[in-house]
Amino acid sequence: MLIVQLALVSETRTNQISPSQLTRVAAALQKQATRDFGPIWDVNATVDAFDKLEDVPVGYWPLIVVDDVPDAAGFHTDENGQPFSLIEFGASWSLTASHEMLEMCADPFGNRLVAGKSPHPDQGVAEFLVEVSDPSEAEEFGYTINGMLVSDFFTPRFYDPVPVEGARYSFGGHIKKPRQVLRGGYISWREPVSDEWWQQTWFEGDEPTFRRLGKLTGSSSLRAAIDAKTKTVSRLAASGPASKSYGTAKALTARAKKSTGARAQAWRVQIESLKAANPAAKAWKGKGKAKGAGK
Repeated sequence: MLIVQLALVSETRTNQISPSQLTRVAAALQKQATRDFGPIWDVNATVDAFDKLEDVPVGYWPLIVVDDVPDAAGFHTDENGQPFSLIEFGASWSLTASHEMLEMCADPFGNRLVAGKSPHPDQGVAEFLVEVSDPSEAEEFGYTINGMLVSDFFTPRFYDPVPVEGARYSFGGHIKKPRQVLRGGYISWREPVSDEWWQQTWFEGDEPTFRRLGKLTGSSSLRAAIDAKTKTVSRLAASGPASKSYGTAKALTARAKKSTGARAQAWRVQIESLKAANPAAKAWKGKGKAKGAGK
């Protein structure tokens, strides 16, 4: 199995992200990729933090934190067709970073389609764009790892033809049936008969609504075009800090830092004691004379 290697880098002009924060978010994303996402989607991924873009090794796909995202599109491809993601900085930027990381792991090039019954009652079979975080992307459905707020994501069962009792449709269990859109989320699909793109969104009101996007031409990545139209990154960056989930994560982060601080201090005390007198060196009895020596 090929490894998806991702690099988390900050390119904010104001240097608002410290190296400590960058590495802590990268550690949370790595745990999510390995523990939560990988076993469900059969993906092997690494997430490493780097001080600057010049430090990113060849072969890594970057997740780049910037002050603002042009056209509100998080996903892009470079001149060689290789993927990279832009993450708009904000108080809850770990949520957006998680969202982009998960979707890059599931569909690195942003063109993966899965067939299924259209949610629209006047349509038949459609081709859904695989964006694993979009239906439950709102911060209220996120969860914390190492005190960092990360995104929920759906499972491959999301595309089941009918609901199955006991099936898990999203990691957090918020999605209860196939192709369900939660408040703050959306799904996108192509209707083959008309060759037009549609969405079901729930950005406002009491229930999801349908939106006709039209035909898509001239884009090397479906996801880049859909993200620009839907303004996912900017919406997440704006909504996160006001959410209850973010407040909970912030409080948990403060408590976690106290715990890690206490542990770090205990390690330093132990290191100093080892410098003074190494107990391992005194654990052996006898002089350690080699057998046969002195003959």
